[in-house]
Amino acid sequence: MELVKVGEKTYYIKNNTNIGVYKVSDNDVYLIDTGNDKEAGKKILKIVNEQGWNVKGIVSTHSHADHIGGNKVIQDRTDCVILANKIEKSFTEYTILESSLLYGSHPFKELTNKFLMAKETKVLDIEDNLPEGLEYFDLKGHSFDMIGIKTSDDIYFLADSLFSTETIEKYHLFFLYDVKEYLNTLDFLTTLKGKLYIPSHCEATDDITNLIKINREKIAEICNEICNICSQEKTFEEILKSIFDKYNLVMNVNQYVLIGSTVKSYLSYLYDEGKLTYKILDNKMLWIVR
Repeated sequence: MELVKVGEKTYYIKNNTNIGVYKVSDNDVYLIDTGNDKEAGKKILKIVNEQGWNVKGIVSTHSHADHIGGNKVIQDRTDCVILANKIEKSFTEYTILESSLLYGSHPFKELTNKFLMAKETKVLDIEDNLPEGLEYFDLKGHSFDMIGIKTSDDIYFLADSLFSTETIEKYHLFFLYDVKEYLNTLDFLTTLKGKLYIPSHCEATDDITNLIKINREKIAEICNEICNICSQEKTFEEILKSIFDKYNLVMNVNQYVLIGSTVKSYLSYLYDEGKLTYKILDNKMLWIVR
């Protein structure tokens, strides 16, 4: 982890999940996300303490475990507040909801690991509790009520609204809850005019135009691929296997629920857009192009 200053009051910690740091006073800071686990939280605290700063609060962009994994250890050690938005607040307070959503029922024990389910923490609603100098804005699609944060230095933290070229080329599918809202978010991102943009899993950049383009193109590609698969009637499991085979992905239980949930989101989107339909036949749900 490396602390990088990008504005008068704005810093970020370079990490697998980039962490925002904003000074609200000479000694106090707010964090934007906390990484994927307890160890990440400890490393963040070490970096902050070496600067002589105190963690006053944490802003959680959304409730996925790789963004709130350090929340508990930091809150326990600093008594800081944690702020989250709407449904993300509930999922951060009751993290069993994430695994339950992904699996579609009560998750078996292998689905309660730290990659899918962080430790629970006390959370306040972000509305009316965000400190002066920070603004939040909606970035729906990847998660229910994901947000981004703009600092007074005109720095934008973009959470998981954009994925890097390397990630897309390696994995092809990234988790989406709502494909249509994600496309709306990409449209919104084109309107931003900041000095620097920091997506959670990309390098910081002063121009996100190409990132928006490659993310949008990959969505279109996946939509087309699913429609091609469904040129003949297919069950969800058959569609999921075809996607894994197409992109040479290796299935495990984590990938099964993450990619499986994402494929279901695509099916919902394509159905609502009038491109796919379904039928129930011999007690099987079958998807097919219209």
